[in-house]
Amino acid sequence: MKRFTGLVAAPFTPFRQDGRVDAGRIERLAASLTLNKVTGAFVCGTTGEGVSMTVAERMKVAERWQACASSKLRVIVHVGHTSLGDCRALAAHAQKIGAAAVGCMAPFCFKPKKAEDLTAFLAEVAAAAPELPFYYYHIPCVTGVTIPAADFLQAAADKIPNLAGVKFTDENLMDYAACVRFEGGRFDVVFGRDEILLAGLALGAQGAIGSTYNYAAPIYHRAIAAFKRGDLAAAQEAQGKANAMIGVLLRFGGSPAVGKAFMRLVGLDCGTARLPLRPLGEAQAEALRAEAEALGFFDFASKV
Repeated sequence: MKRFTGLVAAPFTPFRQDGRVDAGRIERLAASLTLNKVTGAFVCGTTGEGVSMTVAERMKVAERWQACASSKLRVIVHVGHTSLGDCRALAAHAQKIGAAAVGCMAPFCFKPKKAEDLTAFLAEVAAAAPELPFYYYHIPCVTGVTIPAADFLQAAADKIPNLAGVKFTDENLMDYAACVRFEGGRFDVVFGRDEILLAGLALGAQGAIGSTYNYAAPIYHRAIAAFKRGDLAAAQEAQGKANAMIGVLLRFGGSPAVGKAFMRLVGLDCGTARLPLRPLGEAQAEALRAEAEALGFFDFASKV
């Protein structure tokens, strides 16, 4: 199994003003990720507003990303849904188009209560794409499913043949460390919290998936490089600059709609967001630009 290393972006899905998917903009997004040495794209996830799209739209977006990705950009297709049948259809489609892997969050309406129940659901999804590595997308703040990821690995390790690992998006670093150490590092546990990437590196993360890597990859590359050479002070400084940017993101709401405002700052217009999300108004967008400029964002923003 080829693990995901370095930065993997969770791309925004471009929408037109009338709400339709604007797949024509994906080529520039993919090119920017490659230019900024991002190694993968986790498409149709939370940042990509996947659960706000129809199955047909998600398939269209996945197809376009796979078609536009360079040999240096591996596409992971998120297939999570409240409907098991739709999850399976999306997973089978991801395998058909040649994606690198499939990811799936827990169902978030009727929630599994035990690791065994979560395993049973995800095993059905993974079986629809048996030739692809399968990742459980652990994001309790969105799904409300708080089963420790390490408990899931314990239950699923020998029940999901193509289980490759976990996309771990949570602040529970003890759980993350347990996943990394599970059976001597058997699984690929990709770190999913941009604001504490440095902590993830200290606990053994080799790859990270996040939304801000779409428009600020250079500052995270700087943090990773400093950590690898043992310069903790420089790594902390880089993480601090990234966190100042994330602070602005959160002050304006923190949603994918706000992330799309940051994308416009670097010259990549991803259009509007799907309801119930609302794009920033002109005054808000100008205020965001001013705050970003004041903290030096354009010194470490991604290139286009």
